[in-house]
Amino acid sequence: MFKERAPSTHHATDATWSKWVALITQRARIGNPNHPGILEVITDWPEGKDFRMSPEEEVMRTEEAPLYNKLPEDEKPYALFTDGSCCIVGKHRRWKATVWSPTRPVPEAAEGEGEWSQFAEVKAIQLALDIAERERWPMLCLYRDSWMVANALWGWLQQWKQSKWQRRGKPMWAAPLRHDIAARLEKLVVKVRHVDAHIPKRWATEEHQNNQQVDQAAKIEVAQVDLDLMDGPVSG
Repeated sequence: MFKERAPSTHHATDATWSKWVALITQRARIGNPNHPGILEVITDWPEGKDFRMSPEEEVMRTEEAPLYNKLPEDEKPYALFTDGSCCIVGKHRRWKATVWSPTRPVPEAAEGEGEWSQFAEVKAIQLALDIAERERWPMLCLYRDSWMVANALWGWLQQWKQSKWQRRGKPMWAAPLRHDIAARLEKLVVKVRHVDAHIPKRWATEEHQNNQQVDQAAKIEVAQVDLDLMDGPVSG
């Protein structure tokens, strides 16, 4: 399994290829619907669909936002960067969803236990919609570095809705959360852009710097008492 190597002319990608092979091999397990690893994310692709969109679906999907530095000045106040994270602390799995704005204070975050980072990333979208609705924004421009969430907003939600939020006859993970987001997207103009978070710092733009800000905000703080629990009881 996964014995291929990168072409000999692409030496710089060989190490990256090896890392992806290891990651996919490690996480390619299906069985626990509450653990959306790589294959779970892939198999959440709507049934009966391939990775291409028909012209009709291109029209139906959420509009793609421009680069942040090319966003019109009158639309920048409605731009939000979102992210989600997860970490294991002791015997608990903690998650955090965060929203960050380059132009205004929006201290919006949610934390909890028992879910994975994919849930936190979707939850962050819900938080962004909360802000837009509360402030009565005419539109919302979302910037984030998750392809899964970007693709969901670009078109998957409509397909999931048609399948009644099920996959092979069973509820898909975070179905209530996705259902809520889909319903609210029908009432608001939303543009979405995927931010490439893996570029060299020397090439980073304002968009990438903003993405780093929300990435830092999404990090879960671990208190000393948590570290003590991870280390286990100290014997006297």
